[in-house]
Amino acid sequence: MFARYLLIAGLAAGLAGCATAPGRDQLAAKAPALTPTQQYPINVTHGPDDILLAVHDNGLSANQTAALKDLVARWRDAGSDSMLIKAPAAGGDSVYRMVTAIQSRLEALGVDPIAIQLIGYDPGQAGPAPVVIGFERYTAVIPQCGRTWGSITHTIDNDVDPNFGCAVSANLAAMVANPQDLTRPAAMTDADAGRREVVLGKYREGQTSSTPKDPQANGAISTVIP
Repeated sequence: MFARYLLIAGLAAGLAGCATAPGRDQLAAKAPALTPTQQYPINVTHGPDDILLAVHDNGLSANQTAALKDLVARWRDAGSDSMLIKAPAAGGDSVYRMVTAIQSRLEALGVDPIAIQLIGYDPGQAGPAPVVIGFERYTAVIPQCGRTWGSITHTIDNDVDPNFGCAVSANLAAMVANPQDLTRPAAMTDADAGRREVVLGKYREGQTSSTPKDPQANGAISTVIP
């Protein structure tokens, strides 16, 4: 009888221990560790890159022409899709002539007329209001690395080290040409229909469809004994 009580007490203690100690099922239910690059996602911010031009009856001044040139250079480097012109509403003929001069200058600087958008805005003031020209600029935020370091030898939880992956994300954020590509797929250009027909024609005739090898790419290992 005494042995029976000891057996029951031992089973109860074992069950209590199983209830408090983490078992295999509890460890398996834990969320998987993030990959190193997922620890430091690249955040992309955006905001307007605008210039304000005062309205002149005789068109653009020399300073305004230079400012438009710099703006177009930034627009081209940013890879933006459109250039926005905001003209004050009810500005009269002077505003119309100013906007026309701005459009002509943008087109002369290489901006596609389709990319130029024109809207009106309420200046909210009685005096003369400027014409606003600009675009939406996207910027990749570079993460700051090396601020925290965990113990590499502590691997019982199988988590990724706190600083792993930061350098990869920082380098990518610093090198990406158009940060907007990190927020959506880049637009694809049209296929080369002429080249496609040439390749398909050679394929149908059983010819080699690849580009011929450039003779300048040929090379040989020197057999000269030094």
